[in-house]
Amino acid sequence: MISSGKIKSVDFYRKIPRDLTEASVSGAGLSIIAALSMMFLFGMELNDYLSIGTSTSVIVDKSSDGDFLRIDFNISFPALSCEFASVDVSDVLGTNRLNITKTVRKFSIDSSLRSTGAEFHSGPATNLIKHDDEVDAESIEGSFVLTEHNFDKYVHQFPITIVNFYAPWCYWSQRLRPSWDKAAKIMKERYDPEMDGRILLGRVDCTQDGDLCRRIPFFKHHIQGYPSIRIFRKGSDVRSDHGHHDHESYYGDRDTDSLVKTAENLVASIPAESQKLALEDNSSVTENIKRPAPSTGGCRIEGYVRVKKVPGNLIISARSDAHSFDASQMNMSHFINHLSFGRHVSPRVMSDVKRLIPYVGSSHDRLNGRSFINTRDLGANVTMEHYLQIVKTEVITRKDYKLVEEYEYTAHSSVAQSLHIPVAKFHLELSPMQVLITENQKSFSHFITNVCAIIGGVFTVAGIMDSILHNTIRIMKKVELGKNF
Repeated sequence: MISSGKIKSVDFYRKIPRDLTEASVSGAGLSIIAALSMMFLFGMELNDYLSIGTSTSVIVDKSSDGDFLRIDFNISFPALSCEFASVDVSDVLGTNRLNITKTVRKFSIDSSLRSTGAEFHSGPATNLIKHDDEVDAESIEGSFVLTEHNFDKYVHQFPITIVNFYAPWCYWSQRLRPSWDKAAKIMKERYDPEMDGRILLGRVDCTQDGDLCRRIPFFKHHIQGYPSIRIFRKGSDVRSDHGHHDHESYYGDRDTDSLVKTAENLVASIPAESQKLALEDNSSVTENIKRPAPSTGGCRIEGYVRVKKVPGNLIISARSDAHSFDASQMNMSHFINHLSFGRHVSPRVMSDVKRLIPYVGSSHDRLNGRSFINTRDLGANVTMEHYLQIVKTEVITRKDYKLVEEYEYTAHSSVAQSLHIPVAKFHLELSPMQVLITENQKSFSHFITNVCAIIGGVFTVAGIMDSILHNTIRIMKKVELGKNF
C-alpha cells in the first residue's frame, strides 16, 4: 500500500503554518479589490455566455422553396374596373401567363377605396364570345340613337332599356354593330315601342357623348372598354346583390340570336302594355334621375401568384379579348395595401426572430401603405413602374432548425409615358445570393476556461501587486531607520 507520506509528496499546494504568515492592511485591501474584480468579470463572462451571438454570411441561394417564389399582394385601383382588370406574369425565360384568376380575387371599390360588396365575378371568358359570321351589305338602322339630351327620357320611359356603349373606331364595336341593329329591329317588330312599350335597344357613341359614358353626375356608367352593353331597369342599371352594388352588364355572345334571346328573357318578366307610351310625370322622372348609381369604377385586387426565380414582371392592366380601350382615358393610379414575397411568417415567429436579429423584416414591407397617383399634370397614357431588387434572408437557430425565410427588397418607382395601354408594372430582379444568419452556440467548456482564467489571473496579479507593495513599504521603513542595504 502507498503510504500517506508518498501521497503528500505530490501536493502542489503545500501549506505554510499560519504562525509563520503575517496579515497586513494593504494585503486585505488588495484581497477585497481582487474579490470584487473576480465577481465583476465573472458576471460579464456569464452574460456573454447567455447572450445570443450570430454570424452573417453571403452564399449562393439554396432555397428550400425550390425554383418558384410566391408573391402576395393587395392593391387598390380607384379608376380601373374589375370587369377588365387583369393580372399578368412574364419572365426572361419566355413565361407569359395572362389574366390569372385561380389565385386572384377582385372587389369593386368606391372612390374612398372602400369595398362596395362581395367578390366580383366576371361573365364568360371573352375569348369564347360568338359574333355573326356574315355581315349584310345593306345597313340596318334598328337600334335607337341615344345622346346626352334624350338619354334620361328614354331609359325612364321603358321598363327595360339595353344600351350599347361603343366607339366607331373600335374593332369589336364594328363587329357588334350589324348583329346589334338586327336584334334591335327584330325586337322593335315584336314589341312595338308605341303599342307594347316594354323594351328598347339603343346605342351611345362614346366619342360623341363622352360625359354620358364616363362623367355625368347621376349616371356614372364608368365605360372603360368598348363595346359595353348595359341593362337599365326603369331608368337605372344598378344591380344589388347582398349589399353589392354594381352596373348590370351583358357578357354573353354577340350574335343576333343570342342578343334576341337575352332581350326576350328580360321582356318575359314585364307585363304587356296595351296603351301607347307616355312620358312619366316630372316628379317620377326626377325621382328616378336622383337615384344614385353605384360609385364604383375602381377595383381592389388581392391574392398571390408564383413566379420563377428569374428576372420578370408582374403586370396589372386592363385586358379583354373582345373589347377595345381608349389609352388616353386609362388611369392606373394605385394604392399598395400589401406586397410581400415568400412564405407567410406569423407575427409570433417574426417577434422571436427580431429578438435574435432586430433588423430582419425591416424592409419586407417597403411599399405597403404607399399610393402612386397619376395627377393631371402627368398627362394621359402614363405607365407606373416599380423596380424591385429582392434578396432572401435565412435565419438558422442553434439547433439547426430553419426558423424563418424572409425576402426583403429595395424599391424604386417611376412614371413614364406609354405608346400602348397604360399598366402598373412591378419589375422583379431576384438576387442569386442569399444572406445566411446563423446563431452561434457558445461552448460551456470555453466558459469554464474563461472563468478559471479570470480567477487565476486576478489572483496572480493581486499577489504580484501585494508583493511589490509589501517590499516597497519594507524598504521605505529601512530608509527611515537609516539602515544601509
